[in-house]
Amino acid sequence: MVRRTRPLGRILLIAPALLATTVLAAPSSGGATADRPRHHTTPGTSGSAASAAPKAAKQAVAVGTGGAVASETVGASKAGLAVLRHGGNAIDAAVATAAALGVDDPFVAGPGGGGFMVIYLAHSHQVVTLDARETCPARCTPQLFLDKSGNPLDFEYARHSGISVGVPGLVAQWSKASRLFGRHTFAQNLQPAIHLARRGFRVTPEFRAATNESLSDLQAFSSSRRLFLENGKPLPLGSRFRNPDLAKTYRQLATHGPSYLYGGPLGKKIARTVQKPPVAKQAPAGFKVIPGIMRPADLRSYVSKTRPPTHVRYRGLDVYSMAPPSSGGSTVGEALNILSGWPMGTESRANALFHYIEASRLAFADRNAYVGDSDYVPVPLSGLLDKKFAATRRCLVHGQALVSPVAPGDPYAPYSSSCKSTTAAVTPGQEGTSTNHLVTADKWGNVVSYTNTIEQIAGSGITVPGHGFLLNNEMTDFDFAPLTPNTYDPNLPAPGKRPRSSMSPTIVLRHGKPWLAIGSPGGSTIITTVLQTLVDRIDFGMSLPQAIAAPRANQSNGGATVVEPAFLHAPYTKELRKQYGETFTVAPPAPTRVIGFVNALEFLKPGLIEAATEKKRLGGGSVFVVHPRRHPGP
Repeated sequence: MVRRTRPLGRILLIAPALLATTVLAAPSSGGATADRPRHHTTPGTSGSAASAAPKAAKQAVAVGTGGAVASETVGASKAGLAVLRHGGNAIDAAVATAAALGVDDPFVAGPGGGGFMVIYLAHSHQVVTLDARETCPARCTPQLFLDKSGNPLDFEYARHSGISVGVPGLVAQWSKASRLFGRHTFAQNLQPAIHLARRGFRVTPEFRAATNESLSDLQAFSSSRRLFLENGKPLPLGSRFRNPDLAKTYRQLATHGPSYLYGGPLGKKIARTVQKPPVAKQAPAGFKVIPGIMRPADLRSYVSKTRPPTHVRYRGLDVYSMAPPSSGGSTVGEALNILSGWPMGTESRANALFHYIEASRLAFADRNAYVGDSDYVPVPLSGLLDKKFAATRRCLVHGQALVSPVAPGDPYAPYSSSCKSTTAAVTPGQEGTSTNHLVTADKWGNVVSYTNTIEQIAGSGITVPGHGFLLNNEMTDFDFAPLTPNTYDPNLPAPGKRPRSSMSPTIVLRHGKPWLAIGSPGGSTIITTVLQTLVDRIDFGMSLPQAIAAPRANQSNGGATVVEPAFLHAPYTKELRKQYGETFTVAPPAPTRVIGFVNALEFLKPGLIEAATEKKRLGGGSVFVVHPRRHPGP
């Protein structure tokens, strides 16, 4: 039986004013209703006229007091801002922002996914984390992604099949975060997203680009085709996209609580959709899917877990992040420990970046070898984060680039005193890059760093019919098979197991109080994006906006270091090649040649917050502060 979780009476006291602040410029005809189409194409928005369609203004930096929000979209950031302005705290704002991202950034967010939330609680001076990583259904086996001959399945075939869908965790996390740490109810925190879904928003170039990137998947499933496309094609720029199905889903969750999904009607619908994906009649000839193995009982048994954060000290700062099944906290933490042995701030830029690249290479070798779901495999987390172990890795660096794949170290005390590097075979990963990250802070000093995802762009490509959201393909984050039959692999599928992630939501304390909150999407490049931005801010003395804008390089124990074009053409790159033997390749152009997408905030002094996001990458993000203090500059 579906039941309420908390009284809803307070919603009516704040919702009208709260909702009014979340609307993007809407037509006078009002919001979508059951007898109106999901999306309405505004006349005159095709062709060249589309580029002239009104676009909500974005700002990449904001400074002020009273709280702050940074996310990828204007609508989502406004949702979080509205909650802060009406008495909610940073946890409430994070839930509201994430739910709204499911509306206006549905190809990377929404209730069909999972994620990790790192929270600083001002009243207890404590950092806590909530794990909402998706789980493999009870009928899962280590052979989930093997064909009848025992060979790994083609990745794309597996991705758009039901077997790729894990039990979604975000709704459980939103409810738990609101209940344990929020000032508003879960139902209240959903109100801005409900209103945004009903009223809709203008299709932006970024939304249309995401549609184009996932077009073949959206066309192949009838429910996705009906929701996101118009006659099988992307919506025109400037047209208004409405999602009354998602508004209805959020209203049901607000009324009945998370049990509407976990054990209720929505959970049954998800399980049916996974078991029988709605392949469209217009799907290409030969388009096949593998039915999923999820049952309603899998959703009923899901739990969002509270876990201790990872913690390292770096240059006198306390750096907190996410523990396994995320590899973010352990890998960023190990790399920082390695870097702490070099005077990064006084080295030449080329030498410091050489050390950054090699520390990343070594930390990834250990990540790939040891990190998985710690409820299922023994992860030597204390060893990976031990400065003595880091010293055994640092001593492998002798002024020349190491040859990848570097063999993992031995993170079990007593640590090896050998300083000779060797190579080892590694299992190539297929981790998706289409994630999102947001940060929030409030006037009481609470801070949230929150990364969540449905994995690849558009996830599995499968929309839950009648409910307005896409399902994840997170199970493809498991390794399909070990490198060899006798190779230990901590990241194979198992019943109820959570696949390894690279999500790295991070909070940095200075003198025991929040200083930075940071994170990024980007699959395995999340780790290096967060690491490099921290190095740029802490060691190189860049401002937070400068650190976010700096060109990036990603080395994850592969061959050539993957870089953005601006890094390739920087003055230090020639020296990195000639003196240190580093090799580089430019990031692939899908959708554009960028690595990561940082959303972050910094406390300039007590109560004064600088929120910052990308200004140019992928169209830029959106930041707001409750009470702007001054113009942040260009």
